[in-house]
Amino acid sequence: MVELRHSSSLGARASSSPMKRDEDASPLIHGSTHDDDHRHHFSRDRDRPFWSFLSDDLRVFSPLNSKISLILISVFVIVGLISAFSIFNRLNAPYLCKKDGIALHCPHVKEAPSLWENPLSATTSWKPCAERRNDGISDLPPENETNGYIFIHAEGGLNQQRIAICNAVAVAKIMNATLILPVLKQDQIWKDQTKFEDIFDVDHFIDYLKNDVRIVRDIPEWFTDKSELFTSIRRTVKNIPKYAPAQFYIDNVLPRIKEKKIMALKPFVDRLGYDNVPPEINRLRCRVNYHALKFLPEIEEMSDLLVSRMRNRTGISNPFMALHLRFEKGMVGLSFCDFVGTRDEKDRMAEYRKKEWPRRYKNGSHLWQLALQKRKEGRCPLEPEEVAVILRAMGYPKETQIYVASGQVYGGQNRMAPLKNMFPSLVTKEELATKEELDGFRKHVTSLAALDFLVCLKSDVFVMTHGGNFAKLIIGARRYMGHRQKSIKPDKGLMSKSFGDPYMGWATFVEDVVVTHQTRTGLPEETFPNYDLWENPLTPCMCRA
Repeated sequence: MVELRHSSSLGARASSSPMKRDEDASPLIHGSTHDDDHRHHFSRDRDRPFWSFLSDDLRVFSPLNSKISLILISVFVIVGLISAFSIFNRLNAPYLCKKDGIALHCPHVKEAPSLWENPLSATTSWKPCAERRNDGISDLPPENETNGYIFIHAEGGLNQQRIAICNAVAVAKIMNATLILPVLKQDQIWKDQTKFEDIFDVDHFIDYLKNDVRIVRDIPEWFTDKSELFTSIRRTVKNIPKYAPAQFYIDNVLPRIKEKKIMALKPFVDRLGYDNVPPEINRLRCRVNYHALKFLPEIEEMSDLLVSRMRNRTGISNPFMALHLRFEKGMVGLSFCDFVGTRDEKDRMAEYRKKEWPRRYKNGSHLWQLALQKRKEGRCPLEPEEVAVILRAMGYPKETQIYVASGQVYGGQNRMAPLKNMFPSLVTKEELATKEELDGFRKHVTSLAALDFLVCLKSDVFVMTHGGNFAKLIIGARRYMGHRQKSIKPDKGLMSKSFGDPYMGWATFVEDVVVTHQTRTGLPEETFPNYDLWENPLTPCMCRA
């Protein structure tokens, strides 16, 4: 990260700045029409005062020339004063925010009227329309008359699993197959053993989709060797391309299901496209995501308790912000971006990357150029310190209540200190709830992730700092609920450029931040080819109001 420089660092840089070079070549020094006369008399008149030269000129010149000279001198004096004032301001105004130890001091910014919600006038043109039909009519055949059974492992973390479940329902619909309740595969990073029923309300899930897809809780009893589904190549459909069209399943997967009657599909991450499937299939995926997949009542109740505590921490009702801070060690390492840190930290991060991603690391010689390019393109996670400056520029005051959804931040408390110092009312669920209240959720890491998901979903303002399924699903859900709640997606490329400009003043930075993010707050946004359905459900899943 580019450091947030003090005014003293500006002074050192300004002497070689383009402005200074221009000043050295200005007409104030080299623009006079009487340079020859001055050079002729310079040796004997160098000690004479400036005004004596002026009086001599006035005696020699005609009245017209005298008037022109006075005008020129006046212009030069005014230009000189303006230049001097500009340089003085540049040298003495702080660059963005002053840093004093762990403390960041940014100038005050007036709160905007729409600081906590999007303008109503911009959010009333669309409404959700992916709910199930209320007529109770089902055109599904009996279970024994579908084309067969499909079974999937939902891999990854909670939100990747959520997307896989939505896609599994859609694929079952495409092939008129019966879906066996997906298994949540043990995540290799979190080592979590959570089952579907440990997180989601199974009865609601099956009932809500009963007119769309036939879903059963377990592998049919007539299929005696259940382990075969997990191990047998004959029972597995592999090599499904990423973002496959609906027709691929009809042509390549359905014949095998009809033959074997029950098949496992794997891997099953992002194995269904967005713009190459019928609109009703995309609408079904939204129906699963926003209506059928409900967390267990105890998870919903605990999240409501956390939200209530966030709103009432000061004794009166306050809006609050949820910040999804992606700056864990794994994310920092995988990004292959360069961040502020000691030489020892950088060496240890290099060793970590070399161990975890040896093919990408190679010998490390190419990584610096790669890091610079990724930062320019906005593909690096925002650091906590950068987040603090951006939020202050948007107008959020020191008293802002912030809920942080994050893993263990790389660099620990030292890395979090500037953000915490600027926004002291910043807490996590562990600080909002007692140990006893959270103990019931600790046996499943996914349950804790579900709490963060729901608190972020229900916050007044949601801010993401990097991509990922968590942020995409939150932003998409808040859009589906009416676009009124602000979901801020920072323009990391532009922010990188601004942070890297040593001559940008605070007022200019604030203007850039505000103008840039007026359209990055979760307002209605038309879809386009290859758009991400989870982040923008507008066209297939919402209707004109």
